[in-house]
Amino acid sequence: MTAFAAALDALFADTHLARDVVYTAEGGAPSLVHAILRRPDDVAGFGDARIWSETTRLDLRIAEVANPRPGDRIEIDGEPFLIQGEPVRDRERLVWTVDLRPA
Repeated sequence: MTAFAAALDALFADTHLARDVVYTAEGGAPSLVHAILRRPDDVAGFGDARIWSETTRLDLRIAEVANPRPGDRIEIDGEPFLIQGEPVRDRERLVWTVDLRPA
C-alpha cells in the first residue's frame, strides 16, 4: 500500500469527512460504502449567459465500488440519488468522483 492510499483510507475513515451511504448497482444488491460528499455550486457558460446550479458529487473508493455506472443508485441519509454522467477516476486510480441527481 502506498502512502497516498493509506492517507485516503484515513480520510474515508474520518467521521467528520466521510459518511456511510448505500450504493446499489443497477440490478444488484445494496451495499454500505464510505463516501465523501461534496455539494459545490457550479457555474456553466451557455452562449453569453452564465448559469448557476447546485450540484451533488460523491467521492467513492475504488476498493469499495469497482465500477459505478450511470443509473446506479446511491442513498444518502435516506434520500435517493442516481449517478448521472460517466464517473471519473483520480490520477492514482483510487477514487471515483460521481455526479448525482435526485431519483
